Parts: sequence; C-alpha cells; structure tokens
Amino acid sequence: MAKDKLVSPGFCYILTANFLLFFAFYLILPILPFYLKEQFMADKSMIGFILSCYTIACLCIRPFAGYLLDTFSRRPLYLLAYFIFTAIFSGYMLATTLTLFIALRIVHGFAFGMVTVSGNTIVIDILPSSRRGEGIGYYGLANNTAMSFGPMIGLFMHGTCSYEVIFTCSLLSGSLGLIMAYMVKTPYKQPVKREPISLDRFFLVKGAWAGISLLLLSIPYGMTTTYVAMYAEELGITVNAGLYFTFMAIGLAISRLFSGRQVDKGRITLVISLGMYLACISFFMLASLQTLMKWNPGFTSYLYVVIALLQGVAFGTMFPAFNTLFVNLAPNSQRGTATSTYLTSWDVGIGTGLMIGGSIAQRFGGFDYAYLFGACLTILSTLFFQIKASPHYNKNKLR
Repeated sequence: MAKDKLVSPGFCYILTANFLLFFAFYLILPILPFYLKEQFMADKSMIGFILSCYTIACLCIRPFAGYLLDTFSRRPLYLLAYFIFTAIFSGYMLATTLTLFIALRIVHGFAFGMVTVSGNTIVIDILPSSRRGEGIGYYGLANNTAMSFGPMIGLFMHGTCSYEVIFTCSLLSGSLGLIMAYMVKTPYKQPVKREPISLDRFFLVKGAWAGISLLLLSIPYGMTTTYVAMYAEELGITVNAGLYFTFMAIGLAISRLFSGRQVDKGRITLVISLGMYLACISFFMLASLQTLMKWNPGFTSYLYVVIALLQGVAFGTMFPAFNTLFVNLAPNSQRGTATSTYLTSWDVGIGTGLMIGGSIAQRFGGFDYAYLFGACLTILSTLFFQIKASPHYNKNKLR
C-alpha cells in the first residue's frame, strides 16, 4: 500500500540531513585534542574537561528536549537546533580564548542534544508504523556510517590540512545538512493539552528498566570508540586504526539487511537478545587480544578487524530494536520523551565509558583490563534485560 511506502522524499531528506549532521560532528572530534593542545596549550586534564563539557551539556538538554517536542511544533525546534549546531563551527575558528572555546563547546552540546532528539522524533512521525523498525534502522545507519568515516577522514586531513580547513569542512557539511533538513515536511501535529509537570514528561518512566540495560551496554561501546586505537598501539598491532571503524561501519550496514524487518514483525526482544549475545562475545575477544598477541601477532591483527565487524553487526542489530522498544512503551503524545530517554541512556553510558576506560587502563596496566570490565558489563546487561527489562516490556507495550 502507498501509505506503507518507506522511501519517500521526506525520508530521503532527513536521512541525508542526519548523515551530514553526524559527519560534521565526527570530522572534528579526533582532532580537537590536538587543536586544544597546540592552539591553547591545554594539558591532558583540561582537554578531558573541555570534551566532557559537551557531553554533560548534551545530557542536560535531552529530557527537556523531549518535553518541548511533545508540547510544541517539532519542525521549527529541529531547524533552530540544527542552525545553532552548524553555526558553532564558525565560532570555533573565531575563538581566541580558552574560556570562549569552552562556552562554545557547551552551547554546541545543547544544540546537538536538541537536534538529535528532534531528528529521531520527526523520522518516527513520517515513517509508516508498519515499517518503523526498518526505517529507524536506515536512519541509524546514516549516523553510524558518519561516526565511522568522519573520524577517519578527520585524522587524514589533520596530517595534510590546517585546522581552519577542517572546521570549514564541518561548517559546509552542517550547512548542506540544514538545507536538507529544511526540505523535510512533517505531518500536522494536533495541539496537545498542557499536562501538569511531572517526571514522566521529561523521562519515560516505563522505559527505565530498558534504559538501565542499554546504559550498561553502551559503557564498553564508549570505551571502544574512544580508546580502541590506543589499545592497538599498546598491543603493537600494525593494522591502521581507521580500518577498525571502517569494518564496524560494514557490520552496521550488514545488520540493517535483517534487523529492522525483524523488529517490524514484532521480534524486538529477540533481536535485542541476539545482538547482546554477539556483543558479549566480541568484547571478550577484544579483551583477549593482549594474550593472543603473545601467541600469534599476525592472527591477532586479523582478529582485531573481525571483532570490529562483529561489534558493528551486534550494535547495528540492537539500535533500531531498542529505539522501537522505547517508542512502543509510550503513547503517541510522548514520542519525544521516549526518544529522549533512549538517547539519554545511551549517552550516559558512552560518557561513563569515556571517563572510566582510561582510568581502569592506567590503574591496572593496560586497556585489556578495561575491555574485560566492559565485557562483564555486557553479560550483566544481558542478564538484566532477560530477567527484568524484556518481561516488563512485553507486559507494558502499547503497540
């Protein structure tokens, strides 16, 4: 039926806008530590503080973003947040003091938190309900692909271009994405009655159990995206670290061939469980590389990229399923809140992984201990999901 058509102009526009948004962000992410060190003479602790300001700002705005999107028209909020997000890239080039750069970084975090919740909510609005899981899968693939290729291209440009050129490329990517975002037409949203302020207007209480499971799972993922290149260097693996993210992107793409359709058939908890099992295996394999390197360095180097592929499939399988799970627990009037809760749970875990991964490695003498800790968290997350989150979902889902 026409109404169930997945590929529409609006969906294509928002997919492109989403890719360009994340590409602009991840293009500068790996070069910011170098920029802060060379431009402002910032030490490691200050660099960590500045980078964490972005994450904290993003987390602070997410619950309010969901409430605003459920209360007011979504498209203007989406476009405003996208515009501010894009404009900040020009601000980075003009910042002459570290204080101003920190302020810009905080505003950037607010804008990113708002625009990502808005985009996720709008794509749910424009997708036919019968193909929502599949559509969310492709939407997630757009940002996951940008997350993989953005850092790789940014690091390549760092060796050949000036910082101004890199910031300008992010600005151009964001500007083109803003044009694509403007082309998106959203369905009419009925005015909603202003309900009394309560916790459930900012955080989907029914999604708390699933949120805990997702948070535990995202901690080792945060460790991987932040420290896997340093881990390879520590082990003496000669494979280019950029290949890890490339193979992860391939795994994410492969997972989209089946995961979204299975979600649309109602197999949400099964899809999540399968992804969790694969994630457990991949992180234990990652933690074992230190030992395997002593046995066979060549085999270990090949296994390094195989693990990236497995992690891509694992998390690519779970992304659309978890997103749909949160949406199915909420009434239509709380789609923004559901999306905000999903993204907040994920970001808290990512930020935690970023903060504790390096500390564990430094305290115990290697990143293999950090990944072993992360692997144990994936088992804990899987058990928690099977025992608590999955039964709770099946009992309380609305669709």
